[in-house]
Amino acid sequence: MESGVYIISVAARLLEVHPQTLRKYEKYGLVRPSRSVGMLRLYSEEDLIRLKIIKTLVDDYGVNLAGIAIIMDLIEGIDEISMISNTTDETNFNSRKAIINEKVKLLLENFVVWWAKKRIKKKI
Repeated sequence: MESGVYIISVAARLLEVHPQTLRKYEKYGLVRPSRSVGMLRLYSEEDLIRLKIIKTLVDDYGVNLAGIAIIMDLIEGIDEISMISNTTDETNFNSRKAIINEKVKLLLENFVVWWAKKRIKKKI
């Protein structure tokens, strides 16, 4: 596991956001910084990349946090599927194919539920 390298104030300054914004993203489950012995949030380079993506989605595209959660789940799911498919050979093809199919099904179900909720809210 990658250890954190930036405390919240430094990470916020690098991302040009308020530290409370980072706390909100953590509360919403969009990022999970590690913690120091004194319970300080420690943001890794990977966390900062993830936060830059989130910031771009919010600032440039107006995506809300629920939408960002779905987008990030889709990205992670696609990445996971890619890793599974890259390790597939003839001996484990069927078991890997079942895992990939189940992962795709879950991702699509989550997206459809989010999309349906969004559509219902627009009609109200």
